[in-house]
Amino acid sequence: MITVISGTNRRNSGALEFARHYADVIASKTTEEVKLLELENIPHDWFHPNMYEASHQTPSLAKLQDEYMLAAQKFIYIVPEYNGGYPGVLKLFIDACSIREYKKTFFGKKAALVGIASGRAGNLRGLDHLTGILNHVGTVVMPNRLPISSIEKVMDDKGVIHDPATLSVIERQIDNFLSF
Repeated sequence: MITVISGTNRRNSGALEFARHYADVIASKTTEEVKLLELENIPHDWFHPNMYEASHQTPSLAKLQDEYMLAAQKFIYIVPEYNGGYPGVLKLFIDACSIREYKKTFFGKKAALVGIASGRAGNLRGLDHLTGILNHVGTVVMPNRLPISSIEKVMDDKGVIHDPATLSVIERQIDNFLSF
C-alpha cells in the first residue's frame, strides 16, 4: 500500500490539492492500494502531555497509525513551507506514531518528498529537515525530492495543477517512485 500524506492541517490548502493529484496519478499507474491521509481532517485528541507514553495513546491515533502508516510500505509526503520549514502538525504526527510500533511504522519503508511553496525555493529547507527526521526513524528517502515553487502560478483558482512543466516533473517523480 502507498500512503500519500497532505502534510498540513490548514483547511483548503494547496498541499491537499497536490496530494489529491498525486494519489490520483499513482492510482492510475499501479494496482497497489493508494490512500490519502489528510492531516486537516484528523482528530487531535492525542495531543496532550502524556502522548509520549504508549499507554496513553488515543484510539483515534492508533486507528490512523494502523490504517495509513503500518499498512503502507511507501509514503509520499506533500510538504508546504511554513516559516522556512515544514508544518508542526506533520512533526507532531510522526512523533506520536513513533510511540507504538516504532519499527513497523517507519523502519525500512520508502518515502518520496514533495515541497510546495508560494516562494522561490519550493521548501528545500523543510525537505532537508524532514529527510533527516525520516532517515533517523529508518525510512529510506528517495533522492529525487521535488521542490515546487510559486504554486499559485501552476494551479488554477479551483486548485487544479495546469502548468505543463510542473505536471511533467510530477509524472517523472511518480514513475521513479513506483520503481523505487
